Amino acid sequence: NDVYDLRTPKMIGLMKIRVNSVSTKHNFAVQISEFVPKHSPVADHDVKLLQNFINNSEKIAVLTGAGISTESGIPDYRSEAVGLYARNNHRPVQYQDYLKSAAIRQRYWARNFIGWPKFSQSKPNSSHYAVQTLESMGKVSSVITQNVDSLHIKAGSKNVIELHGTAFKVVCLNCNATYDRYHIQEELSKMNPSFQEHTQMVRPDGDVEISQDKTKDFKPPFCEHCGGILKPDITFFGDNVPKSRVETVKKHVTTSDSVLVLGSSLTVFSGFRIILQAVEENKTIAIVNIGPTR
Repeated sequence: NDVYDLRTPKMIGLMKIRVNSVSTKHNFAVQISEFVPKHSPVADHDVKLLQNFINNSEKIAVLTGAGISTESGIPDYRSEAVGLYARNNHRPVQYQDYLKSAAIRQRYWARNFIGWPKFSQSKPNSSHYAVQTLESMGKVSSVITQNVDSLHIKAGSKNVIELHGTAFKVVCLNCNATYDRYHIQEELSKMNPSFQEHTQMVRPDGDVEISQDKTKDFKPPFCEHCGGILKPDITFFGDNVPKSRVETVKKHVTTSDSVLVLGSSLTVFSGFRIILQAVEENKTIAIVNIGPTR
């Protein structure tokens, strides 16, 4: 297999590319964010490697991770010094803990309620628009994202598979009723009119960090149809990606001729197995990321 490992700033190289000299309507200005790890400047040689990879590909399956959204103000988990794990001891809620503990659900929804306005207003950055442009050129056949921020969809990409779901939808774990997350926010506001907190730090799933004593009186949402437990329609840590979605991803990888990884350490197996499949099927692979990948 041909594997180009460009461990340099996530998308700066791609931003500079003009495939077949086609200009784009977007200004790919690099947006600086406090959540972007320190890095060395991109080498021209690496840019050319990526450009050759794209020029020589006809159907690219793009796999994106949290690193692609840092310039949109959403931190990743693992980056040195700036990732969430480096900033504090917070770890994401585990799926089984969410199911078993009403107190954990209460704290989760209180934090999610506070973080939602900032998270939901996040805008695509030049990296998302670069992927959309390559899709419109016919180079990208599918966008498989590990993120739940829906920024690829906001950027205009059409064939997007949200591997871990989307934070913009809520599902009942009992009757499978679904709700728009904005509707849930309105209901939570009515149920908790005096609950006020401000935050500057929003997590990749829309969660924030607030003290436990401030969440003890928070009223979490319940299904309007059956009174069941509600959960954002995202794959929590410790949960499994739906089999139907896994099969859809496999088909898209099989029908592609190459795989481009953007902003992912590939630590989570649901993303890493896509690369294992690509290697097995002899696809050309390019990795663009700050820091090490799996």
